[in-house]
Amino acid sequence: MSKPSRQRTSQLLPNDPQPTLILDQQGQVLESTASASTLMAEAGISSPETLLPVNTLYLIRAALTQNRVIENVESSFADRYCVWTFIPDTQSRQVVVRGREATRDIRLREQAQRSNRLYRLITENTTDLISRHAPDGRFIDATPASWQLLGYRPEALRGKTLEEIFTSEQAAKQLAEAHHKLREDGYATLTLKISHAGGKHRWLEISSRAIRETYTGAVVEVISVSRDITSRVESEEQNRLLADELSHTARLATLGELASSVAHEMNQPLASIVNFASASQRFLQGANHQPARLTKVEDGLEKIVHHANRASEVIKRLRAFLRKGQKRTAPIEINEVAGNVARLCQWEAEKKRVRIVESLTEAQPIITADPVLLEQVLINLIRNAIDASVEARQNGSKIQAELANVIIATHVNEDKEVLLEVTDEGLGLSEQALRQMFQPFYTSKPQGLGLGLSMSRSIIEDFGGFLDARPAETGGLTLTCRFPAHTQRNTPAIMETCPDD
Repeated sequence: MSKPSRQRTSQLLPNDPQPTLILDQQGQVLESTASASTLMAEAGISSPETLLPVNTLYLIRAALTQNRVIENVESSFADRYCVWTFIPDTQSRQVVVRGREATRDIRLREQAQRSNRLYRLITENTTDLISRHAPDGRFIDATPASWQLLGYRPEALRGKTLEEIFTSEQAAKQLAEAHHKLREDGYATLTLKISHAGGKHRWLEISSRAIRETYTGAVVEVISVSRDITSRVESEEQNRLLADELSHTARLATLGELASSVAHEMNQPLASIVNFASASQRFLQGANHQPARLTKVEDGLEKIVHHANRASEVIKRLRAFLRKGQKRTAPIEINEVAGNVARLCQWEAEKKRVRIVESLTEAQPIITADPVLLEQVLINLIRNAIDASVEARQNGSKIQAELANVIIATHVNEDKEVLLEVTDEGLGLSEQALRQMFQPFYTSKPQGLGLGLSMSRSIIEDFGGFLDARPAETGGLTLTCRFPAHTQRNTPAIMETCPDD
């Protein structure tokens, strides 16, 4: 008797959670698990072959011919993804295809690939240097911009400390401060002048953020972005130089307009010197017969020295006013500055029948400013006030013979701010003109350039103060220079002088 043939049992597990199918050599589905049917229903498809890769028939032949398992074969259907493993059974010439749904994994992978491409696109083409650092500052990695900004390839930077790249003493100090801020605040910015490996000097603006360990809070890494701001720094320096030139030109123009006042102030001491010198000569001629005359000669010489010193002070003030150079701030007595400028403008005011009235506080407030620039601002405000008063007289609002008043006042307000005010008796300005008067090139004068008030406001703001205008009770305007409350008071003013003064 022949032995009965043994019937082949199914290789599938009915409760297998993963979709599994048995295929013949032609790719026909012989069996499938319930999970495969569930997946078909969820995807809205009716044929199990749709679940499989498009090259399933070639995969079956390769698995059976080579007798090897083919893994990680992807398929997509109805906006889903599966990964399949083809397991050959050479005896039955069938293939068990076991799969798992990988939609989430594949989408995360694709998203990571897109992010990686975007990251590479940004880092390889940005002109800013993006770098990673160990907590001690050593370079971990850097973008290709390191060659342009520092003169080092990224691979040459790895392992180097910041101090090796930025070698100046000033850079070392700034880096130490930034390291402290990163440890304390987690963020630091600094502007650094460096020497490029090629020998050129550059300015970098570096922003850094610390990456901390989740539980301990310790800094484990630092991410920095460095930007080349050399052009901006050079432009700002050029603008500063141009501003200094413009300020110096304005002082020269002001001196030309005040020439008569300067001549008057110089004429008085010089005339006195001549008179006392002539009188002393006459007394000396009869000194042999009248020795008492020598006392008068001595008195005359003392007065000559006094008026010569007065003339010297005038020249010194003019030289300081015209001097070209950087601003030199120092504590100064604002009452003294106001008095000096009032005397400088007095002769011009008298010619135009305007009286300069000083109303200075007894508190003797002290501010920190450049005395020459502050004098320039005050001269500009007083001359504007004189012109406004003259214009009001010409328009008939003042009696022709009446003297107009320009009031210079100083006081300290309730907020401890120091105020310097110039008030005229002019015609005033409209509300719109008040808003525009500090704009560059805005002027109500036919021959004006419209730069005086704009420059004056910039100068006062550079001292930490503010310049503003408001209608005055006199009918004209009050221009107020307001200086901050933290200014020192009741301390001796220290004025800087040049060696040749």
